[in-house]
Amino acid sequence: MQLTVYLAGEIHSNWREEIKTKAEERKLSLTFVSPQTNHDRSDNVGEDILGKQPGSLYKDDAASDINNFRTQVLMQKSDIVIALFGEKYKQWNTAMDASTAIAMNKPTIIIRPESLIHPLKELSNKANVTVESVDQALDVIGYIYE
Repeated sequence: MQLTVYLAGEIHSNWREEIKTKAEERKLSLTFVSPQTNHDRSDNVGEDILGKQPGSLYKDDAASDINNFRTQVLMQKSDIVIALFGEKYKQWNTAMDASTAIAMNKPTIIIRPESLIHPLKELSNKANVTVESVDQALDVIGYIYE
């Protein structure tokens, strides 16, 4: 059984590559999709497609429309959503993606460090499973294949 996993979360670290490598090592039959991880492409996609915008508000709005479209399509096609919250970066997009997945009734795993238990308590309560590491998230998914 092939499952598609949407990897929501910050785009500044290599956590996606880590999870892909570990899933492959475990021989889990998974396909991974994610938001646009090229920050410049994500920021500029509105102008790249629609042309120069009259200001930064309009540039961000155009890019957001297209990024949200991409997220919706890929998340709807996913079987599982993993949302990683780290300590270093702002996590607004991760929170938005996790709450969207939950609202879409997608099976959702939240990965967050112990230090974020309190600020993420409501979101964790709505997710199917909350763990503290990539390995634990893969253990949860691996359990599906037993």
